[in-house]
Amino acid sequence: MSTLFEPVSIGRLRLPSRLVMAPMTRNRATAKGLVTELAAEYYAQRASAGLIISESIQPSVIGQGYFLTPGLHNAEQTVAWRQVTDAVHAAGGRIVAQLTHTGRIGHPVLYPDNALPVAPSPIASGEQLFTPDGMIDHPRPREMTAADITDTIADFAAAARNAIAAGFDGVEVHGANGFLLHQFLADNTNQRTDAYGGSTTNRIRFVAEVVAAVADAIGADRTGIRLSPGNPYNHIEESDPAPLYVELLTALADLDLAYVHLVEGGDRELTTKLRAAWPGTLILNPHPTPEAFPSTVEAATEALESGVADAISLGALWLANPDLDTRIQAGGPFNTPDQATFYGGTHIGYTDYPSLA
Repeated sequence: MSTLFEPVSIGRLRLPSRLVMAPMTRNRATAKGLVTELAAEYYAQRASAGLIISESIQPSVIGQGYFLTPGLHNAEQTVAWRQVTDAVHAAGGRIVAQLTHTGRIGHPVLYPDNALPVAPSPIASGEQLFTPDGMIDHPRPREMTAADITDTIADFAAAARNAIAAGFDGVEVHGANGFLLHQFLADNTNQRTDAYGGSTTNRIRFVAEVVAAVADAIGADRTGIRLSPGNPYNHIEESDPAPLYVELLTALADLDLAYVHLVEGGDRELTTKLRAAWPGTLILNPHPTPEAFPSTVEAATEALESGVADAISLGALWLANPDLDTRIQAGGPFNTPDQATFYGGTHIGYTDYPSLA
């Protein structure tokens, strides 16, 4: 039986605890996709986490889906991230970069050439983009060509190399939450008739190729992937997620990745099946029942003690409690997250949450 404050090895990293900080987009980068000194302070404050997984970082211009999110696709962005990784390491922490291509969850207003977002199939999300001037509908995306797929895989690999150059300890490929990789997996967003659509084997192909390219670029022991089976976020529909994700995990097992990061969708039975299918390290963002949102310390402890996960990621609790590990060990109290300051803004609701000390 494992506990939150027991060390664990994840790839080439040895973590002092199994308490991971989940990735959380905060929309505080510059218009050029650069993180700032404020981000360095924010992450360094939370360096006592066993591992920090960064906010979503776009691997290409067309991979951006929201305003003021950071990138890792040019030299200036890479240099900017170095202040974050240096600050985390100086505070004794470990941090990996989450690379996220949002696919159809994008908009021409985000791109300098006013291009359409890309997706496995030309099916609009039905969602909207928040802009300074109000909400606007996502357009019908452009279906990716074979060349687009090849280029996007190369973009992920290049961004992964930039992440290591920026001082990150590894990379997490974002295959969850209705973004591009998830769009290839899901029935309703992938209606292709080529080698990347149709059968389960074809629908997992793009995800497996992206992860393999990243692993080849930086080492499999520095590569993880985040998945959210059955998650309807961003209008995703998966008719039968269990066999799809079992086949995906079986295919990925040959790569000997550092970890799989699973966002539980209220179905512990499915989580148990996927745990059995994955021979490596499993990080779980625990939601054992549909009502169990957001994740709690109790859910984290139960998941570890049951053996369904090797480490636990928590999000909002880390956002509001930079010393979450200390607070858990002390039995609280816990700061309450201010949802009004989650996205965008200044240091308020970002670096001003107090520590117990």
